[in-house]
Amino acid sequence: MHKSELIALIKFFSLKKAGNVIRLYLSFIVSRVLKKSFISGLPFALSIEPTTSCNLGCPECPSGLKQFTRKTGNLSTSLNKKIIDELKGKLTYINYYFQGEPFINKNFFDFVQYANSKKIFCSTSTNGHFLNDENCVKTIESGLKRLIISIDGNSQETYEVYRKKGKYKRVIEGTKNILKWKKKLNSEYPHVIFQFLVVKTNEHLIEEMKTLAADIGVDELRLKTAQFYNYENGNELIPDNEKYSRYTKTKNGKYVLKNKFSNHCWRMWSSAVVTSKGGIVPCCFDKDAVNTLGNLEKEKFEKVWVSNKYNDFRKQIFSDRKEIEICQNCSEGSKVWA
Repeated sequence: MHKSELIALIKFFSLKKAGNVIRLYLSFIVSRVLKKSFISGLPFALSIEPTTSCNLGCPECPSGLKQFTRKTGNLSTSLNKKIIDELKGKLTYINYYFQGEPFINKNFFDFVQYANSKKIFCSTSTNGHFLNDENCVKTIESGLKRLIISIDGNSQETYEVYRKKGKYKRVIEGTKNILKWKKKLNSEYPHVIFQFLVVKTNEHLIEEMKTLAADIGVDELRLKTAQFYNYENGNELIPDNEKYSRYTKTKNGKYVLKNKFSNHCWRMWSSAVVTSKGGIVPCCFDKDAVNTLGNLEKEKFEKVWVSNKYNDFRKQIFSDRKEIEICQNCSEGSKVWA
């Protein structure tokens, strides 16, 4: 985390939030030792999905491919308020992103503004196509602290290999816009990050992307490994350089995850995901919300969080995590930072 982001997080922190984190971690340790699910406290981090809609058609994204089987649509301001009101005082961080393009939801800025007013650090990830002057001003005024802009090439040709239907020039213009308005409004936030998804067709551009990021003046460049649904027999987009891949090729020609697979997961205690229609999902790898454990349009968050259904899922992590489908593509330990 960058120094400016850390300062913002500290300003929003409190003894109550610190106590909540400690309770969560201690309950995780006890659960791990006893191989039983015990939970104390509420999640200190959430991913909240503003929308399932997207203007692009990226090949490994269910939103871009329009392949959801779950309920889709836009998050409402009332549901956003309900989530925050139930967790305020405990919740430290919200990433307003799961699937879809957040800026498509016309109420996105209201979501962030309300969470920011309750001293919650807010972040989002965008494809950068909606960063016109008006939206840039609203973004800054909302109090958003981190803005991740996905850019996977340094020309239209290299960019659109993965970002289907995308316009490279528009992303660059949008990035310059948000930086321009940060300066005009004398704002330190949001911290602007270029996120470069490394695949076989663009891995040779990494040094050039570092130069591009520096020339434009973004605060940070991050390299991200790509997730593939069917990777066992290879994928034409898996990078040749294993440093930038989540997978490694075995002697028999099959691909496996690089990271060590352990029967425990701190995420099941620290955070959760809320879909645009209120579904509570244990992890961001469950993109189609197959493991929905409750719904906030009908239930209180705390009731779902400590429910038998949620605890049974946590307990399974300790015994046979490899049997949980969403865990089979987990990239924890396979991240790459520039």
